[in-house]
Amino acid sequence: MSVGRILTSGGASLGVDLSSRQSHLLERYVGLVLEWSSRLNLSGVRTEEEAARVLVLDALACLAPLPHHGTLVDLGSGAGTPGVPIAVARPELRVTLVDASRKKAGFLAVAVRELGLVNAEVLHARAEEVGRAPAHRERHDAVTARALAALSVLAEYALPLLRIGGVAVFPKTRRASEEVARAAGAVALLGGASGPDVRPLPSGGDVIIMRKAGPTPDRYPRRPGVPARRPLRL
Repeated sequence: MSVGRILTSGGASLGVDLSSRQSHLLERYVGLVLEWSSRLNLSGVRTEEEAARVLVLDALACLAPLPHHGTLVDLGSGAGTPGVPIAVARPELRVTLVDASRKKAGFLAVAVRELGLVNAEVLHARAEEVGRAPAHRERHDAVTARALAALSVLAEYALPLLRIGGVAVFPKTRRASEEVARAAGAVALLGGASGPDVRPLPSGGDVIIMRKAGPTPDRYPRRPGVPARRPLRL
């Protein structure tokens, strides 16, 4: 099956109606990832079909809880998923693609330029730095991150960025229910609502959906590197 058909039929099964232009842009995105992967180790996908299903359809499966307008931050964007497909599918949503690797941020800048994504920008920074910056702290409507870290670490990266009522969406490559249970204390401490939702992804993993219910204490996120080295265990 061609990439275009995979995207169109897969999107339709998820309730996402892609225009011909959006489908073309997502095909081009798949090509860019495969073109650059050999140089930058962007992703483990090896074929167009695999990239379409894992990088794009899983991203489109994250759309339902996300706003149509406002701002979204994609942390550890790397190969650009789910942030780039979201920016293509939601042109009125402003997307910031964040990565700590200069080379990966360079790829993201190329992807944004090649795809003509006027609603997307790239920020070369660590998640902890962004979460403490006044321009970003508690200012965004949504945050995404794909397979970046355990949920307690992701919560410390993401919740400081969200307005109260904002949503964090984390696609994971494996089943996530146990991870949600282990992170419950950290999520509550950081301002997250209890009982994050867990839904299946087309590729076989899960997506965790978490709302922000209250302010994040000023001390979080901790210094760069600390959340990953010493995850909150409450």
